[in-house]
Amino acid sequence: MVQRNPWATLAVLAVAQFMVVLDVTIVNVALPSIQQDLAFSASGLQWVVSAYTLLFGGFLLLGGRVADLLGRRRLFVIGLLVFGVTSLLAGLAQPPEQLIVLRAVQGLGGALLSPAAFAILTVTFAQGRDRNIAMGVWGGLAGLGGTLGVIAGGLLVDSLSWRWIFLVNVPFAVVLAVIVPMIVAESRTTTTGRRTFDIAGALLSTGGLLAIVLGVIRAEPLGWSSFEVIALLVGGAAMLTAFVRVEARSAAPLVPLTLFKSRSLTTSMLALALNGAAFLAMFFLTAIFLQQVRGLTALETGLEFLPMGFAAIASAVLSSQLVTRFGTKPVQIGAAALSIVGLLLLSRADATSSYVTSILPGLVLFGIGIIAVGTPASIAAVSDVRHEQAGAASGVVNAGYQVGGAVGLAVITTLSTSHVQGLLAAGSNPQDALVGGFERGLLLAAIFAAANILTALAAPRLHPTSEQMAEAAVAA
Repeated sequence: MVQRNPWATLAVLAVAQFMVVLDVTIVNVALPSIQQDLAFSASGLQWVVSAYTLLFGGFLLLGGRVADLLGRRRLFVIGLLVFGVTSLLAGLAQPPEQLIVLRAVQGLGGALLSPAAFAILTVTFAQGRDRNIAMGVWGGLAGLGGTLGVIAGGLLVDSLSWRWIFLVNVPFAVVLAVIVPMIVAESRTTTTGRRTFDIAGALLSTGGLLAIVLGVIRAEPLGWSSFEVIALLVGGAAMLTAFVRVEARSAAPLVPLTLFKSRSLTTSMLALALNGAAFLAMFFLTAIFLQQVRGLTALETGLEFLPMGFAAIASAVLSSQLVTRFGTKPVQIGAAALSIVGLLLLSRADATSSYVTSILPGLVLFGIGIIAVGTPASIAAVSDVRHEQAGAASGVVNAGYQVGGAVGLAVITTLSTSHVQGLLAAGSNPQDALVGGFERGLLLAAIFAAANILTALAAPRLHPTSEQMAEAAVAA
């Protein structure tokens, strides 16, 4: 049997996760260029983000299940290839609809890749010091990818074109797919019964959420009372209801409904969903505001976002220490309050506002708050579930973050766009209308952040173990 070096395995997994996380933030600074080049509508542009996050979140649990049963290394390589091929095609896309479809399939590739990589990590390193180090490296590189994504995106857009934010993934994916079989050992869960994947559950949940998001977006041009909007919303709700029934009757459900008997998990999932909504909306709206209202280049936009990334990384360390000292509930409440203040400060910015006094403080406070909400929520999510359900619980809350972000982004941008259209109809000039839409969107994001205070009040107060802290730092 060939001996595998666990630290070489970690290096491969960390680079892959770095690529996936980098792709999330690198896209945001390129949105105005994509909109201009492919003639995206204001409401359609959000699908560049939402299509990815919905498919990623919707198939995350299925990806983990398939990896456990069919082979974690095998699915990791398949996910890499799907991610790489769709990145290549997205970089060559022409009509807006083509890019949206490719972003959705790219999200599916991420949903296959990420849980397989995390599962390989947990079976490669035994619980204890080595696993904590490995998780720290994994989480640190993922956080670095998210932070550097805004700079890398700006450099690529300004020096080449927005297409390179996707094309840059291709060499990573090809090299990793070639070397993974030489470095990473195969592993899978042994089972004596029939292997069940619950594909119906994944399709119903993701299809229902897609219908609801599309219904929300179509409400802006058609009105909430239109037949198409009502049909999409009702159809989406029906599919989600069918999903719950399928899970309740399944012998091996994708989402064990008994998990939601845990108050800690339920409130954690809601907290992370609200966190995702506030974060994606802020990032989306601010990236457009900085370029279309303040006239910055993509690189200048990335540089203005950079302090928020560093604040978030520092917050992951600081919030862990605060949770150890004070428990989860006070930290989550305080972090939500910081997020609200950050969003309110940002909402007051306009074309002539000083970056140092008006924009920077809001970005830094929001960066601290958004991660400091995630740390206690991630800890609480697995605090009182059975050990054998810990993986499913972690998957549920991570999927909740992605799905909550996509749905929240749809609601906030739809209402923000409606406000812009209303201002234009009333005679405002385009720049003032965009500023008004930006302000409205961030105030709505602040409402989502404020709801997290109520969620925290309903959650139990916990004092985590060192192992829980290590896992939470990675999740944050």
